[in-house]
Amino acid sequence: MRYYLTNCRVATMGTGTPYGLIDDAAVAVRDEHIAWVGPAADRNPQPDERPVDLHTRLVTPGLIDCHTHLVYAGNRADEWALRLKGASYEEIARRGGGIVSTVGATRQADHEQLLATTRARLELLLAEGVTTVEVKSGYGLDLETELRMLRVARELGEAPDVDVVATFLGAHALPPEYKDRREAYVRLLIDTVLPAVAAEGLADAVDAYCEGVAFTADEVRTLFESAQTRQLPLRLHAEQLSNCGGAAMAASMGALSCDHLEYLDDAGVSAMSAAGTVAVLVPGAWYYLRETRKPPVDALRAGDVPMAVSTDHNPGTSPVLSILAAMNMACVLFELNPEEALRGATLHAARALGLDDRGAVEPGKLADLAVWDVQSPAELSYSLGHNPCRQVFKRGIPRSALTA
Repeated sequence: MRYYLTNCRVATMGTGTPYGLIDDAAVAVRDEHIAWVGPAADRNPQPDERPVDLHTRLVTPGLIDCHTHLVYAGNRADEWALRLKGASYEEIARRGGGIVSTVGATRQADHEQLLATTRARLELLLAEGVTTVEVKSGYGLDLETELRMLRVARELGEAPDVDVVATFLGAHALPPEYKDRREAYVRLLIDTVLPAVAAEGLADAVDAYCEGVAFTADEVRTLFESAQTRQLPLRLHAEQLSNCGGAAMAASMGALSCDHLEYLDDAGVSAMSAAGTVAVLVPGAWYYLRETRKPPVDALRAGDVPMAVSTDHNPGTSPVLSILAAMNMACVLFELNPEEALRGATLHAARALGLDDRGAVEPGKLADLAVWDVQSPAELSYSLGHNPCRQVFKRGIPRSALTA
């Protein structure tokens, strides 16, 4: 399969110009990969290459949603109503709501139910040019359901139109049956659940929620040490509601990313900068929780910490199923500029997942491409409720062909 896209603008996400933008560009695709990109005038098409006229549209890397909780049952609209009346996330969690509420519903759902509801959510992300998505467990908090959630994620990833990165998040909350036995639950994760997940090859990384309502930095470190013995990369929900020192700890262990980060301090920024750990910003959760403290974006910029942007789709604190909306929120609420937002959903999101084969339009990268009916890349984070995505190529194949 050889063809080249022509009559287009390409936001390569390279350096040298804003967005790495090339006007009047061409992109040559050979099998699954990008073979060439540059000004169309410099391209000498090969006899076996088929031209694809994009009618002056914009091409970007396929978008990447690098932090989601897509697999779950039920919803928590009632808790949202309580928060609107003034209840805090922590208050609801301590009353037995929050994550534990979704755990109960998810434990009762079978594989097929979870697969059907998750695929329906995933379709909304794919319609906006997403070609890679990360999916976490964490609403089972027992062996059976955690494995079931990860098997659903793996089955979703078997579809040809998307790559799914599966993350084990058993340390998401204390399950009701371990409410007063914290140490026993952490041991269950380390001695039983994580080994079973690894033995079945169900996870590409291990995550944890380091927070006052969840797990301490020391508890997470113990779990992460066990993950490292199994060569599983690390990610962390860190400093969302308070500063627990989780980001500095995770960075010191080489974590791929630390996510949320509203209460990140200078020590955490420095540790992430030194380790090359990506800061994943999730403005949807900040918006739904009506938080007032923002992630330290200026400090992250000053420390050259890459910033990714994600929906953090989950039923309790970020029921957002639009990566474009998350990019807009990152600009409006966290004061990223449109180029940072697009890098956050492409190049830096790929880095947050440890994927160096995508996230940019350059030779050798996967031909995961999105075609947009816009002229300026800034338009992608400009509006709400409008989807200008016109075509998606996954590993070089038009998505319409993959799903026909």
